[in-house]
Amino acid sequence: MATKNQGFQAMVELCDNCGRETSHEVSVEIRTESKKRENAEFSREPYRITQCQTCGEEKSQRMNNA
Repeated sequence: MATKNQGFQAMVELCDNCGRETSHEVSVEIRTESKKRENAEFSREPYRITQCQTCGEEKSQRMNNA
């Protein structure tokens, strides 16, 4: 689980690549999942994007698993 580091005002999360908790940049991105044009407007889903500020590893996680 992400925690807020009060000293740096950054998100601190476990980085699998670094093997420890590091500062991460966290954002939300809307992605289109359908490859078909006619269904694209119905296939947009929010993803949580995290990037480790130490090693640069980026992860994305779908937020709506309906």
